[in-house]
Amino acid sequence: MSRIGKLPITLPNNTEVTVSNDNVVTVKGPKGSLSTSVDKDIAVKQEDNRIIVERPTEQKRHKAMHGLYRALINNMVVGVSQGYQEKLELVGVGYKASVQNNVLELALGYSHNIFMTLPKEVVANAVTEKGKAPVITLESNDKQLLGQVAAKIRSLRKVEPYKGKGIRFVGEVVRRKAGKTASK
Repeated sequence: MSRIGKLPITLPNNTEVTVSNDNVVTVKGPKGSLSTSVDKDIAVKQEDNRIIVERPTEQKRHKAMHGLYRALINNMVVGVSQGYQEKLELVGVGYKASVQNNVLELALGYSHNIFMTLPKEVVANAVTEKGKAPVITLESNDKQLLGQVAAKIRSLRKVEPYKGKGIRFVGEVVRRKAGKTASK
């Protein structure tokens, strides 16, 4: 039995889940609505205030999908009830970030600033405090989309191991390398 798949999903009071005949699960809550298509072999049942995901056989394919779809549905339930948040930190001299009309403007040491249009589901906020690195806060109800946008922003200037400059997640530990002078 899948350890993740067999766990029931408890629904908060302010969310509702509907499962259509063609196995499309829709979750509605105070932060919006999300839906995903579930494989026809996987059964999604709603009992009282819980959602249970079941698989028909012990095939490897069914085992893999059992935990996957349970996790996806749980992420949707948490997203529409609480939402998700990701924080990115810009470490480097002259690195700046600003947000206007859902367009993120980044100054990352390149010859031109980078303008990135964010999806309408993702809300961004850039804060720059004196003496600290600028922090970009991304919020969304879709965990998958939020992670994808955060990874794209991070890929614009990855953290280098010698000085630690670049875009990193807040709290991320960067392994530092010793430079040439350390070998003498």
